[in-house]
Amino acid sequence: MQGLISDPTFWVAVSLVAFLGLVVYLGAPKRVLDALDARAAAISAELDEAARLREEAQALLANYQRKQQEAEKEAEEIVEHAKEEAERMKAEAEASFKEQIERRTRLTEQKIAQAEVQAVQDVRRISADTAVGAARRVIEDSMDGSAAESLVDQSISSLPSQLN
Repeated sequence: MQGLISDPTFWVAVSLVAFLGLVVYLGAPKRVLDALDARAAAISAELDEAARLREEAQALLANYQRKQQEAEKEAEEIVEHAKEEAERMKAEAEASFKEQIERRTRLTEQKIAQAEVQAVQDVRRISADTAVGAARRVIEDSMDGSAAESLVDQSISSLPSQLN
């Protein structure tokens, strides 16, 4: 045994066992294990939080995708409604334009008819004036003074019967 006491390896082994015993006695492994358990719990909590956030993000993504589809559908409906409204307005404009052309055509035809009547009246008036002028010249040229006086006297005497 004396060889064992003088052997430095023996004392290193004894010191190691004593050190480990002191560490176990003072509770160092428990503290290390508690720290590791706490760290594992924190990591687990972070993983749970990340999973919860991921689920929330997926729910939000699905919600936004649904809203986007609804918005696209609504935009398509608005465009379709606008096309229908444009077609209706085009048809109304064409009908209004057609009606306006017909109305203007009628007014133009009426003006042409009035102008024809006026032209006929003007031609008759001018013809009558020309005929009266020609008759006056013929009468003036062919009548002498006494014949003209007797004609004027006859006209004056027949005037009261023609006025009634």
